[in-house]
Amino acid sequence: MEAALDYILIEQLEIFSAIGVDDAERAAPQRLTATIEMWVPKSFRDTRDEITETVNYALVAEITRRIARKNTSRLIETLALTISSDLLERFPIAKVEVEIRKFVLKDARYVSVKTSAEK
Repeated sequence: MEAALDYILIEQLEIFSAIGVDDAERAAPQRLTATIEMWVPKSFRDTRDEITETVNYALVAEITRRIARKNTSRLIETLALTISSDLLERFPIAKVEVEIRKFVLKDARYVSVKTSAEK
């Protein structure tokens, strides 16, 4: 893999998913957030100010929301892996990191998992 120095960050994208270990937790979609870092294989200098030469982050957000909405897994770990794999396949990125935050414990701000994948 070539060194990918420039990256695009989507921070705390609000997503909804019927996720959880037990049926009661999965009964209705829960609010989660996704933070997505995508390292691009070419420098921003080479994009020529054209969206076709970079990653369309609005489309990344839309696809991430769709994956979360259609999710059938129980664990946020699995959801994070699914999102990272899908984004790596669809977009011209060299590496992706996905963090999912779940607001489930009343005595903690959130619980999160983070995964990364690269080509």
